[in-house]
Amino acid sequence: MIELNITDGVAEIVLNAPEKMNALNEAALEELGAAYDKAAEAVETGEVRALLLRGEGRGFCAGRDIAGVVPADDDVMGYLGGKVQPLLAKMSSFPAPTFAAVQGPCLGVGLGLAIATDVVYVAQNAKIGSPFANLGATLDSGGHWLFTERLGTHRTLDLIYTAELISGADAVASGLFSRAMPADELLETTRGIVAPVASGATGAFRASKELVAQIRDARLGLWESMADENQAQADLCATEDYAEGFLAFQEKRKPSFKG
Repeated sequence: MIELNITDGVAEIVLNAPEKMNALNEAALEELGAAYDKAAEAVETGEVRALLLRGEGRGFCAGRDIAGVVPADDDVMGYLGGKVQPLLAKMSSFPAPTFAAVQGPCLGVGLGLAIATDVVYVAQNAKIGSPFANLGATLDSGGHWLFTERLGTHRTLDLIYTAELISGADAVASGLFSRAMPADELLETTRGIVAPVASGATGAFRASKELVAQIRDARLGLWESMADENQAQADLCATEDYAEGFLAFQEKRKPSFKG
């Protein structure tokens, strides 16, 4: 179900089960984790400098594949705590910039995949939210954190209680994700953005990614974060890309970063 293609510094990971809206069972989660591991290894060799995650067909990911799941025998903690959460942590810490192109349903674990990605572009007609009220279940995979952080408590519980889904356009307007665009332009536009990022200063991008994660997870204040920025900049100063960037600016030419 999971495909990995590497071209011109970009690892493109595809959820390819459109007949079930790319819903994920445990085997698919393991495949996805293995694809991220392989892409991360390619970062270390310089073959990969950015990653794009997408879903084939009309939907990005409808969440967990519950076909055949018997609630009485369901190991929920084994699935969510043992499979999903470690995967999302692995995705979040990927050692290069990551992007997701989201169309159609983005629910449950699918929403978690988006949360764990650095930059998320969505189709205007994407469907995002918590439909689990109809299953007697609750929002998972980090959804409570994202919605409460960006939408506040009232709107979060409104979406959960009513099982209402919001569009990609509304999600971006609410600050959930980066940009919304017509569905038929989503993949081409996203690829067009990722390509130049893959030729950028990967080390500097990685530093910013870590700084943002620290602000998010440790709730750093201005001066703490500024001190971390200072150290990150000092560390970058000793790299080839830093020297190349300054030299290219002084010589009025485009820099050639090595990542």
